[in-house]
Amino acid sequence: MSTLADLLRARTALEEEDVDWLQRLVGEWQLVADLSFADLVLHVRTRESSWLTVAHMRPTTGPTAHPLDVVGTDLPVGEVPRFERAVREGRILGEPEPGSAERLAARQEVVPVRRGPHVVAVLTRETPVSVARMPSALELTYLTTANELLQMVSEGLFPFPGSVPDAEHAPRVGDGLLRLDRTGHVVYASPNALSAYRRLGVSGDLLGAHLGSTIARLSAGPGLLDEPRGSAALAAVLRFGEPRESEVEARGATVLLRALPLHPGGEPRGALLLVRDVTELRSRDRQLLGKDATIREIHHRVKNNLQTVAALLRLQARRMQVPQARAALEDSVRRVASIALVHETLSQAWEAGVPFDEIADRVLAMCAEVAAPESSVAVRRTGSFGELPAEVATPLAMALTELVQNAVEHGFPETGDGTRAGTIAVRATRREADLHVEVVDDGVGLPAGFDLGATSQLGLQIVRTLVSAELRGSLVLTAGAGGRGTRAVVDVPLAPELSAGAGVAR
Repeated sequence: MSTLADLLRARTALEEEDVDWLQRLVGEWQLVADLSFADLVLHVRTRESSWLTVAHMRPTTGPTAHPLDVVGTDLPVGEVPRFERAVREGRILGEPEPGSAERLAARQEVVPVRRGPHVVAVLTRETPVSVARMPSALELTYLTTANELLQMVSEGLFPFPGSVPDAEHAPRVGDGLLRLDRTGHVVYASPNALSAYRRLGVSGDLLGAHLGSTIARLSAGPGLLDEPRGSAALAAVLRFGEPRESEVEARGATVLLRALPLHPGGEPRGALLLVRDVTELRSRDRQLLGKDATIREIHHRVKNNLQTVAALLRLQARRMQVPQARAALEDSVRRVASIALVHETLSQAWEAGVPFDEIADRVLAMCAEVAAPESSVAVRRTGSFGELPAEVATPLAMALTELVQNAVEHGFPETGDGTRAGTIAVRATRREADLHVEVVDDGVGLPAGFDLGATSQLGLQIVRTLVSAELRGSLVLTAGAGGRGTRAVVDVPLAPELSAGAGVAR
């Protein structure tokens, strides 16, 4: 199924601003459908001058008029004259007429969708003929508010400017609804809205109360002089006609408010206030934030401990008189430091993944320091590792350290003046199911009869163990292009189900 934007761009001559306006309308119209107890269907004129159905929203407060999908269908010829009339006159056609034979019988109202001076689409509100609603206070308030919002659609005043609220977390009609007059007094409160305010400590009925003052009393504390966010938001909505969102906290409860100004015909008529009790949600959020902070603090302390270990090893290496022992301790310092880099990154990031490119660059710079300062061993990275889970990042950082360090030490022997020269290229390729890493140098190459499985070099043994056991990947070590240098290839599966059958090859 094509998206709304795809349909509009493929079948219509609408400008990008018009497409964006219709996308914003569709992002908001669940509210109107629920208030109307009716389906909303969006139609646009195509390049061929026919009418195409491009979006459909069913209500959560009542039965649907269209059990089957109607998006992508052309408007029946018999309905075209009413649509053309609505566009021409720029007003809502509310005559209750049944739908055509190609659709379920429904009462249909035709609403022109205006952006600026132009009508860019037509919206229909369709209610099954069999549905008869009782004229309760809730029904009348919902339908009156829906009519006002649809009039604002026809006048280009709805949807509101700004970002579309998050559909998952924004309050809905069923969560709780308050209707305010132009002075901010409550003229209707749904049962769910009353329950939410009971949790905040409101006693008695909200009907007739000034909501801004009520929120101010709930949120006020000893010595608190600033106007609470909730009452300030309501005042801004009534005064300036701009939608606002805020939260009210009292007595350990949290209520999310979304206030929408109602001004059909340019006449202020108060505001619609959607209410959602988010006490449990905010409690879970605080718990998650606390746990996340704890985990990041643990990574920070592990990093500090590893740096302490590295400093102790470095101090011990300086005291060693045997060159081989000193070199072994210095190698251990670099291995510990590579692990500390991962934990340092984890302690600073909010995401579960690790942006490995930064770690790789710091590892490469650290390994290049193995050569004497006056040496000219260049270590360069191309491609991107992307974000990796911590269980992959740590062993991969160690494996990369060993491979590059091995290339520096054994690929480029020291000359008579104690310097080294050469180039090491690290290439990373992020594929759909795995990560492909190459470490290629232009050094002296592998010794004759080299066998990775029988090598006595500790660094390569560490890499082999890390790749096969920790990463469940494969390691291949061959001569470089033209028989010059060495090429190490590491393939790491990134999906658990693709990790089987990995191993080490020579």
